[in-house]
Amino acid sequence: MNILVDLHTHTISSGHAYSTITENAQSASTKGLKLLGMTDHGPSMPGAPNLYHFGNLSVIPPKLYGVDILHGVEANIISHEGELDIPLRYLDKMQVVLVGLHVICYPGGNLDQNTYAYLKAMENPFTDIMVHPGRPEFELDLERIAYTSKNLGIPVEINNSSLTPNKGSNWDNCTQFAKYMKKYGGMVILGSDAHFWDKVGDFTLALELINKVGIIDEQILNTSPDKVLDYLAERRKCRASIR
Repeated sequence: MNILVDLHTHTISSGHAYSTITENAQSASTKGLKLLGMTDHGPSMPGAPNLYHFGNLSVIPPKLYGVDILHGVEANIISHEGELDIPLRYLDKMQVVLVGLHVICYPGGNLDQNTYAYLKAMENPFTDIMVHPGRPEFELDLERIAYTSKNLGIPVEINNSSLTPNKGSNWDNCTQFAKYMKKYGGMVILGSDAHFWDKVGDFTLALELINKVGIIDEQILNTSPDKVLDYLAERRKCRASIR
């Protein structure tokens, strides 16, 4: 299986990542990627860029080292109502919007509260992709998330970084989630969640997991830049319909 797109990467602008967009693009080019998302954290993450950063992304070239660049954000869920830390006027300018839960940005809650917040964020027409639901910091109804993903047509990420040894034992959660995604047939996207250039395009553990579970190529969004861009174009139509 060829994975030609990595939409979940961070630069030094995130505050706790250590490479530039140029370095990430060089790494992506070396690894044969065709499309790269630059998705630094939203401003509620300590050390993350302020809103002006996201308003000025157009200065970045659309292609670096032969790799097409998508300007985006990993927005943080900041309330039990699924609110995001990026105002709509900025989200509307993003070429890709990832959304997820992070300990330092979200107040925490029980299974029902966390699941509700995650699903409300998934319903947001400015959300393109939901990320790393398998991480254990927040108890979530993973089956309900997989079911809703299929019904709403919103891909959910299998996050390679979540499966690395330094993140603890996330394999059980992530495997269970992958099984639910296979059951309901929603679209999955693999993300490196790279915080250093050498991890850009690294899907080794995520591929191992989906192969073990038996998720088929057709269910993986980022096997083709065209698949990703066509999907994002449809999401922009959803945005336009609410204006």
